[in-house]
Amino acid sequence: MIKSELVQKLAERNPHLYQRDVEHIVNAILDEITAALARGDRVELRGFGAFSVKNRPARTGRNPRTGAGQVHRRGSTRDRCRHSSPPPRSPHRDCMRRRR
Repeated sequence: MIKSELVQKLAERNPHLYQRDVEHIVNAILDEITAALARGDRVELRGFGAFSVKNRPARTGRNPRTGAGQVHRRGSTRDRCRHSSPPPRSPHRDCMRRRR
């Protein structure tokens, strides 16, 4: 599901709200989650999942064209999904995929 689909579903479930207001609410929530992760905080939404940032050590990479070395700083977002009723045949793909 993408953000516009989420906004549309929430607007359908809450007909007393305008779609633009629902979009502002969704953007505010996502902005707060993003800001908390940028500060290094852990974000936990009960019944949905937990998000945190794990900083990994820098590595030295190489440009394949020129052969010049470059130092890359890395950080990755870790998430753990929690679902009240997982699908019976296969686990949730987003929970199984590791972000790099």
